[in-house]
Order: sequence, then structure tokens, then C-alpha cells
Amino acid sequence: MLRNAIELWLAFLAAILITGLYALVVIFTREIPPASDLFGHGLGILGFILMLMTETLYSIRKRMRSARWGRMSRWLQFHIFTGLVGPYMVLLHTSWKFNGLAGVTTLLTVIIVISGFVGRYIYTRIPRTADGNVIEGSLSAEALKQARRLMALWHTVHIPIGMALFTAAFVHMGAALYYATFLK
Repeated sequence: MLRNAIELWLAFLAAILITGLYALVVIFTREIPPASDLFGHGLGILGFILMLMTETLYSIRKRMRSARWGRMSRWLQFHIFTGLVGPYMVLLHTSWKFNGLAGVTTLLTVIIVISGFVGRYIYTRIPRTADGNVIEGSLSAEALKQARRLMALWHTVHIPIGMALFTAAFVHMGAALYYATFLK
């Protein structure tokens, strides 16, 4: 099972490295990095880019079955890695302040990450080939039908929350640009 969780280990390692860098900034500046300074903005921008990649690249690859851009299992690992590291960077970008639209966006981010863990759990309960195809006969027909139904239900929750998250994030970025940049 550990072998199948390489994306989780890599995300954990990336989080440790990012935390170390964050701690160095805190030590040298003697303050929590504000979301509006270079380091805080950098965390937010890089984290959002990773989240955007999480949302778009995996989805595009999943829908283009004729494309040969690598195995779906690797794309899912990429999706999980960026879906953990990006939100962690965005969380650090908040400077631990959760008011207004930024707070709602952070809450949606936390919900989507938790939902992603639930989806990963459901997905890994269904035996699959290296390409991600369900191994027919690995579960009883009734159990496979229930697992597919549960995965479909999960999708009906996860995808709209993701859309709401990105809508809120784009509004937040627009407002931040307007109020912090254009009005100065």
C-alpha cells in the first residue's frame, strides 16, 4: 500500500520543504509573512497555479482517452500531489487571517482537499489495472455497482465545490488586484 501512495509521500516532503522555507522567513523577518508581501504573494500565486493545474490538466487528460500523454494512474498521482501542495501553499499565503471572501475561499479549499481524500479512498477500494481501468470480476457485481454509485455521488459533490472554489479564488484575485494595486 505504501508503494501506491508515492504522491502522498512526495506531497508530504514538499510540505516539509515549504514549511522550512516559511519558517526561515518568519525567523529572519520576525513576523508571519503578510499575504501582500513578495513572499506571501509568491506562495499564493504558486499555490494557485498548482491548484489550477490540479483542476485542468488531469481533467483534460481524463477526457481525452485517445491521447497518449502517460498513464492515467500517473496523472491521478500528479492530481493528488498538486491538489495537496497547492492548497497548502495557499493556506500559508493567508497569513492565518480568514475574513471575508478570502476566508470563504480558504474554507472551500479545505473542504475540497478533504473531499479529495474521500475520493481517493473510494477510488483505491476498487481494484484497477496500471492504466486505471476497473478489473472486472475483482468485486462482486453488486459491490462494484455500489462502488461506482458511491464514486458518482462523490463526483456530484467534489466538482461543484471545486467550481465554487475557483470562482471565489478568481473574485478574490480580482478584488486583491483592484484594492491593493489599482487604488494605490
